[in-house]
Amino acid sequence: MTSNPHLPHDKLLDLLLDVVCVVDKEGRFLSVSAASERVFGYRPEEMVGRTAFEMMHPDDRAASRALVERINLGQPSHDHENRYFHKDGHIVHIMWSAQWLETEQVRVGVARDITRRKHAEAMQAALYAISEAAQSVGDLQTLYRRVHEVISQVLPAENFSVALYDAANDQLSFPYYVDQFDAPPPPMPLGSGTLSAEVIRSGEALLLTAEQMPAKIGSVAGKHSLDWLGVPLISGPDTIGALVLQNYSGTLRYNEQDKELLQFVSSQLAAAIERKRTHSRLEFLAQYDQLTELPNRALFLDRLRSSLQRAQRDSLRLAVLYLDMDNFKHINDNFGHTAGDHLLREVAHRLRQCVRESDTVGRLGGDEFAVLLDNIGRQEDATVVAEKILVSLSAPYLLEGNMLISAPSLGIALYPEHGQSDLHLIRHADEAMYVAKRSGGKRYIVVEPVK
Repeated sequence: MTSNPHLPHDKLLDLLLDVVCVVDKEGRFLSVSAASERVFGYRPEEMVGRTAFEMMHPDDRAASRALVERINLGQPSHDHENRYFHKDGHIVHIMWSAQWLETEQVRVGVARDITRRKHAEAMQAALYAISEAAQSVGDLQTLYRRVHEVISQVLPAENFSVALYDAANDQLSFPYYVDQFDAPPPPMPLGSGTLSAEVIRSGEALLLTAEQMPAKIGSVAGKHSLDWLGVPLISGPDTIGALVLQNYSGTLRYNEQDKELLQFVSSQLAAAIERKRTHSRLEFLAQYDQLTELPNRALFLDRLRSSLQRAQRDSLRLAVLYLDMDNFKHINDNFGHTAGDHLLREVAHRLRQCVRESDTVGRLGGDEFAVLLDNIGRQEDATVVAEKILVSLSAPYLLEGNMLISAPSLGIALYPEHGQSDLHLIRHADEAMYVAKRSGGKRYIVVEPVK
């Protein structure tokens, strides 16, 4: 193959993929090669007479002007970067080589479009940032915000939401929801007909343009031009939710690459959500009784210690009620442990109904329970609650077709009269409870004041 030695230089320049241009000292284009249309969207004749700075991203103008001044003083630049607006509105990243020709009083530059490379670098950085956040951020709300922040650097993500599905209660909720037009929707069943619900139900990503939207689910598009991208959050065999991007611009479009990025994000986020749920379950098991879901002994004592500190600091009073159920062993022996478990769950439920939201009911073991009455005014406040407990817990229990009768024996210890520490109060209330039991049960006894 032989070259054509007579091909004019300007025709050779027009064959290059990079843009070759000549600008005057003020940055006005004097000549531009044909590649300008591919890189900037403008034909050469549309660029000639315009300045580079009016096409440049505003955030890059000051640094570029300072660099141009150095180039004009005879310091060539081989690899400086800045951003320009393409004719259709999107941003293109440009790497320049430029040199000042003193005799001609012009600057010659070669512009290479590096938008794809910059996008790939941004994507890589985003993936790393999301992976790091998913491993290190403990609070899910903080993680959702961080994911939204990172995605916004590489995708149109002004409108971003996280949908989670609770299969046990058939409830779809939106713990994170940012939308320029709409408020977070209320919890709803999976059969609600929303796009998020469809992604979760199918376990498949869904990419829709505004034109496809009315045909798919007309009511969702509403009055807004809407491009929509949703991917499932999958944990093991289960789809636990969805990540959703919405775009109302009417010009920007989501594509398959955006879907792949969001699917990576969803895998990281699903793993983080599952870790958080597992941690929460372990925390619950460490602090709560599995049968009744009441605070266990450790958590009850922790809350009692905290209440004592407040009471000592602010000169407040509190009471500890210690109780167990009369005839519980008899019920276990005659009706079985399953009936005994049902009885304990019902006792826990009735106890909760007898106290304030601010009080604590705990199961200390077996059929022994304790109640912390925080910030009471006088001893009678504790005895009133004890009376309510006696009435409530002495009522018959209908369990698995059997009518069971049991009643509590209670001991009451008050701070500061009956002890200064958590262990003293518990021990004194326990001793008073045994006095009540030996006296026939179904009653309460207040600890005798410490002499």
